[in-house]
Amino acid sequence: MSANNKKPEMVDPQTQASWFARVREAHQTETKEDYVELIADLIAFQNEARLSDLAERLGVSHPTANKVVARLQEEGYVTSQPYRSIFLTEKGQSLADKCKKRHQIVLEFLIKLGVDPQTAEFDAEGIEHHISEETLQIMQDFKTR
Repeated sequence: MSANNKKPEMVDPQTQASWFARVREAHQTETKEDYVELIADLIAFQNEARLSDLAERLGVSHPTANKVVARLQEEGYVTSQPYRSIFLTEKGQSLADKCKKRHQIVLEFLIKLGVDPQTAEFDAEGIEHHISEETLQIMQDFKTR
């Protein structure tokens, strides 16, 4: 309640529905973004991305990782062959670069606010998928002050 004891007002239903729709959309892209970002990291650090590494690092079963990779292949983000490494396409690399940049901006912002680096890393992993371009830009501008 506010200082004058009035109940806070609710936003109109259409506005609130649009907020929830945006969150649902972010949840749908979150898995794709996590996979392409991890594939890029694995390639950068160990020169290959294997399905078993993805499953282990994402904490999912091998069949689950295989389904997601197959979907990413259908959508044009990765290429792979049975029993071979997984590679990002140009489209996949572009998405991975965008995700990595968003993650880094959020991470650095949280650390600049005083959040412990390990906690900031954990929090950035969730926030990066749900943040608007406007807020991301403000964080970017803030961290350079």
